[in-house]
Amino acid sequence: MDNYKVGVIGAGAWGTALATAVSRGGHDVVLWAMECDVVESINNQHENKRYLPGYKLNDTLRAENDIKSVAADKDVLILASPSLYLASTIKQFADVPSIQNGKTIIASLTKGFVPSSDGPAFVLDTMEKALPACYKDCTVYVAGPSHAEEVALGKITGLIAASNHHRNAITVRNLLRVPGILAYASFDVIGVQVCAAVKNVIAVVYGGLDAIAEKSSAFGDNAESLLMAAGLNEIQKIGFAMGATHAETFTSVSGVGDLDVTCKSKFGRNRRFGQDIIKTDILSQFKDLDDLISNVKKIGYLPEGAIACKYVHEIAEKKGLKLPICDTLYRVLNKEETPSESLNNLIMNAGDQLKKSFII
Repeated sequence: MDNYKVGVIGAGAWGTALATAVSRGGHDVVLWAMECDVVESINNQHENKRYLPGYKLNDTLRAENDIKSVAADKDVLILASPSLYLASTIKQFADVPSIQNGKTIIASLTKGFVPSSDGPAFVLDTMEKALPACYKDCTVYVAGPSHAEEVALGKITGLIAASNHHRNAITVRNLLRVPGILAYASFDVIGVQVCAAVKNVIAVVYGGLDAIAEKSSAFGDNAESLLMAAGLNEIQKIGFAMGATHAETFTSVSGVGDLDVTCKSKFGRNRRFGQDIIKTDILSQFKDLDDLISNVKKIGYLPEGAIACKYVHEIAEKKGLKLPICDTLYRVLNKEETPSESLNNLIMNAGDQLKKSFII
């Protein structure tokens, strides 16, 4: 296998975990971090003590503060920036010569939709607008059931690299085929991006139901599986409405695989947020969904599903889609309904509500 020069932009938990996994595969990997303490801890202690504490990183992985240096002269550049800061992050290195001439393949780990003047935008569309014109239809999207903690430990993980540029999808797939990662290629760029964004919305609702089920005589594993199945169908509805091309996308690692781990894993921030909505009344500190998004740092962790929910609601209204699960979460986050009553009604009235989720 070829050895690649790789830059990873963003030293959060996921960016750090993938960077150390790729470096374990023998590639030359440098990680950009904004914070000086993160650079210091990675380079000197081989640990990201701020964002991935307790996990030893590969000795050959190094970090830098200079974003242009990390982006320059790489075979592959992987972006791990939150969706809200994606475009502004790209602008910091877009003038690097190796980016200007298109020599570097650029991929993204960013989940969710990105706000734009035309409504919710896909991650790759946002990237390609911020990058030189040579990157049109050439960027790559990486997704799959992949909690950072397990990737950092080298536990078996499946990932998918999707791109309209088939050779770039295959190149990134090959790069990711390192110890512990099973990587695949996809050409259904829209479907994979929809799965990665909307599964977080479903996971918030799943977490809320999970919290209710702890003290409920009506809800248990069966109800949670019903919710997940209906959620997968809502994801598929949105995907096809937006232009997804392959039904297999939704039954692959990017669809049912990613949804399952996001809903069930103890590492899932979106599941945790749903639980906190019920157990700690975490929404009490926000006026509505817009206020939550503006002040999301108050939560202490990033529940991407809360942000994606706003954009899913906009898409559903524009496309005329009936999405009971996503709509329920929107009303809860927007303070239009109380959480426990809303979730109870969603499941207890499943005959009238959840049946609208299924494509039958």
